[in-house]
Amino acid sequence: METLSQGANALFILLGAIMVLAMHAGFAFLELGTVRKKNQVNALVKILVDFSVSTVAYFLVGYGVAYGTHFFTGAESLAAKNGYELVKFFFLLTFAAAIPAIVSGGIAERARFGPQLIATAVIVGLIYPLFESVAWNQAFGVQAWLKASFGAEFHDFAGSVVVHAVGGWIGLAAVMLLGPRMNRYKKDGAISAHPPSSIPFLALGAWVLAVGWFGFNVMSAQTLDKISGLVAVNSLMAMVGGTLAATWAGRNDPGFAYNGPLAGLVAVCAGSDLMHPVGALVVGAVAGIIFVQMFTLTQNRWKIDDVLGVWPLHGLCGAWGGIACGIFGSSWAGGIGGVSLMAQLIGTLMGVVWAALGGLLVYGALKRFVGIRLSQEEEFDGADLSIHKIGATPEREVSW
Repeated sequence: METLSQGANALFILLGAIMVLAMHAGFAFLELGTVRKKNQVNALVKILVDFSVSTVAYFLVGYGVAYGTHFFTGAESLAAKNGYELVKFFFLLTFAAAIPAIVSGGIAERARFGPQLIATAVIVGLIYPLFESVAWNQAFGVQAWLKASFGAEFHDFAGSVVVHAVGGWIGLAAVMLLGPRMNRYKKDGAISAHPPSSIPFLALGAWVLAVGWFGFNVMSAQTLDKISGLVAVNSLMAMVGGTLAATWAGRNDPGFAYNGPLAGLVAVCAGSDLMHPVGALVVGAVAGIIFVQMFTLTQNRWKIDDVLGVWPLHGLCGAWGGIACGIFGSSWAGGIGGVSLMAQLIGTLMGVVWAALGGLLVYGALKRFVGIRLSQEEEFDGADLSIHKIGATPEREVSW
């Protein structure tokens, strides 16, 4: 029976890892559909290569930083218990690799390729795992202090703050240091639209992400005996709440409609194991409105050229999810309870501050010492031809 349980747990978390791995295709197509045509190839290549760099960085450094575990032993010991620890690494890697995938959408169309890969290695190897260790591995005594002070630890079941808010706030730092795309904001105050290249690809990316998200959330239980149908239904309710609210607030704009479910899913991650489905619906709806309002504000009023809106979508909706867990996860709001709003506020603030400072440090150093932006000529030609020497339609666009 023990052997069967070990095998079932390994298979369970492996399926979750595969589903979240598939989400990276969603990141790729979401960016591909949002950027202009001359940057489509770059969007596809970045996500794949970023994931590969993330794998090496997390395997060699990041996983050890987060959990104090390494794999520098014989294969026989690694295969023990059906290789569960290795598969768990694979699953948690897909979370870690989501950070550079999130950042990629914000800095699209004008970032240099090599420096971004360096940033990926540092973020996945050090910046992200340090906060991951605090939230999910009791590092530095922070969780113990929160429990002693407020009666509960900071709760983030599937990463609203640990993954999404951290990725979104690192992305904001990168976007601010990089600056807007060429001619995005004119000197006379006019704003150039820079419309997306393909709404169908954008929609495909959103659908792939939404489907994979059920692995992201449900398999965060990590063992089969802890699986919860409540997590699945709450994820569903937040998804549709975000969709309906963003479609309404965005006046039927397809870009908002397809980012709405993602906003809801980002927000519900933290408390998906605690909330009542009605609470999850409300959390998702609020997230959808946050995304629409803040994306419009950042792009048009504050003139922050965050191409895919990763700060509103992941940074702000992720922070909202961390706080919402302390509200809708409470028993008085129909939730299971065992959470503290104050602990959620402090934990969320810690994640936001750490991510913003880490992003400023990493991208600030790269900007100073190697440069992070394409030249004006390279940006005008597009990242596809400038970096990869081929366009999305190579029969018409080839650079030797």
